[in-house]
Amino acid sequence: MTHHDEGKEIKVGKKQEVSGATEQTRSGLVFIPAVDIFETEHEINLMADMPGVKPDNVDIDLRENTLTIAGEITPFEEANEEDLLIEYEVGRYFRQFTIPELIDQGKIDARLSEGVLKLVLPKAEKAKPRKIEIRT
Repeated sequence: MTHHDEGKEIKVGKKQEVSGATEQTRSGLVFIPAVDIFETEHEINLMADMPGVKPDNVDIDLRENTLTIAGEITPFEEANEEDLLIEYEVGRYFRQFTIPELIDQGKIDARLSEGVLKLVLPKAEKAKPRKIEIRT
């Protein structure tokens, strides 16, 4: 009996791995961008590798503490060009992160240059402890 249960668990695990944790409403290829994240006292810096994505085709969404990065890869060729060799696959990038820190949303800085998205997420000022004076 226990052996049968183990088999079931393995099947479920494999199924989840293939379908991926993110819910995709569109068909097509989905790529996971390679990401570097480093944190300083004042901000969280994130760099995502998204070659083939133009700045207009990037969506960055921060809700509660979930950061979502999505980018659409558009074909390079112009209407009058003929494809000779295409190694660049068209599709979209998608990645989600949990950000534990409170972020100052108004000061987020996002830049995309040469296929690398650079995101600076400044940490929100925490409420500073304040000594309350008692007036007499």
